[in-house]
Amino acid sequence: MIGFLIKKTLYDFWDNMFRMVLLNLGFIASLAILLLPGVILNRDISIFTQVAGFLVFAAGILWCFVYLAAAALSVKAVSDYGVFNFSDFLANLKKGWKTGLAFGITVILFSIIAWIAIKSYLGMYSLLGLFLAAVIFWTVVTAVCSLQFFFAIRARLDTKLVKVFKKSFLIFFDNPGFAIYSLLHTIVLLILSAFLVLLLPGPSGVLLFLDEALRLRLLKYDWLEAHPDETDSKKRPKIPWDEILIDEREKTGTRSFRSFIFPWKD
Repeated sequence: MIGFLIKKTLYDFWDNMFRMVLLNLGFIASLAILLLPGVILNRDISIFTQVAGFLVFAAGILWCFVYLAAAALSVKAVSDYGVFNFSDFLANLKKGWKTGLAFGITVILFSIIAWIAIKSYLGMYSLLGLFLAAVIFWTVVTAVCSLQFFFAIRARLDTKLVKVFKKSFLIFFDNPGFAIYSLLHTIVLLILSAFLVLLLPGPSGVLLFLDEALRLRLLKYDWLEAHPDETDSKKRPKIPWDEILIDEREKTGTRSFRSFIFPWKD
């Protein structure tokens, strides 16, 4: 399943590279337009300009979350063997801005609280403080593993904020190994993106991978629903991915290196 996930994500990104790069350019422009003024204002020593700079910087961060929410709704079409255009992105921006804003505020507040808590507990210089700091740290790791699928779940499963959070954690606890792999894969993509100035694969590539990952993983639940006898066993059912992915493999197909790089020569 992992091998097919990587192949399908690569094929879909390659076939829609122009659109994906445009999404990345929009994200980069958002960072430049909204975050740089905040950084510049914070260089001034006056309290007024520093407060203004902080507010501009915070607004820029929140806008990035709103942008990612709209981008996630857009790349869903690519994952579903379709395409999206500029008008689709604007419509998705209208549909997803509230979720993106709420998620951004939640992440920022949670990060601040976790940082303060870990710093305070480590400052106790005791075994109890170390234990409490470790608990907070692993809570953060669990949250990151779970919430990486937040935008994909919003795009595919539910629009209600509380349910999206709940399903994010349910997906993680039911598929911990897969979630950890997805996070490691995402980290690799982000490192690669940093070297390529966020153009490739960039935020859109990360969102596409996570949407593809969730989409294929949800096929497991369709199979379990169609085979209720498998869930009656006390043992964890073995998922027949080769059987489940037959249609997906037919739709995705295979390509030689020549046809992958020079499709017009076929």
